[in-house]
Amino acid sequence: MGEIRLDFERTERVGFDEAILCAGKSDTQLRTIVDLVLERDERCLLTRLDEAAYENLPPQQRSLLDYDPVSRTAYLNWTPPAERVSADVAVVSAGSSDMPAAAEALRTLAYLGVGARQFIDVGVAGLWRLLEHVETLRSFPVIIAVAGMDGALPSVLGGLVPGVLICLPTSTGYGASRGGETALHAALASCAPGLTVVNIDNGYGAACAAFRTLRAIGRGR
Repeated sequence: MGEIRLDFERTERVGFDEAILCAGKSDTQLRTIVDLVLERDERCLLTRLDEAAYENLPPQQRSLLDYDPVSRTAYLNWTPPAERVSADVAVVSAGSSDMPAAAEALRTLAYLGVGARQFIDVGVAGLWRLLEHVETLRSFPVIIAVAGMDGALPSVLGGLVPGVLICLPTSTGYGASRGGETALHAALASCAPGLTVVNIDNGYGAACAAFRTLRAIGRGR
């Protein structure tokens, strides 16, 4: 199909390969993409692959995918590291409702060969839940802070930990949360200096920012 041109040289340019955004693609386009990757004996990360689109793939293609419905990601032709890698990234979620975005970040990090540790349900509504992990979090060079609603978690963390802090606002919430816009604006307007902010629910982008950071400081593969 002429409209599909995969970027197989991206790894050489930036250090990690192209991910396929599946949302909006037809079943035929997705099947063609999987075939093109396999023809080149390359690997691939598929993002925003919902269960219906996954089930519509041919059985032989599904059998080659490592699929996770929570993050809506799939690995194709991916082999996990032979040895356990050290956890250089903390993924800190304000609430369990933020799991889809957090899981997308965690799955992307695993695909990129980056070790991560997850901290779940440590939002500021019960501040003690976060404070009991602060000393551990201070040891991580990179932290991804995942929060919706009022998006307060990144600002609180920004005043407590020294590592690079990547804010991942989520669409969790209702009313004035405006589908994640409030959390996004809170991160952008934070009084905690030096925060990095990605777009709403962009777990993939947060993980790539973490990967680039680790490579820059000599901790990545």
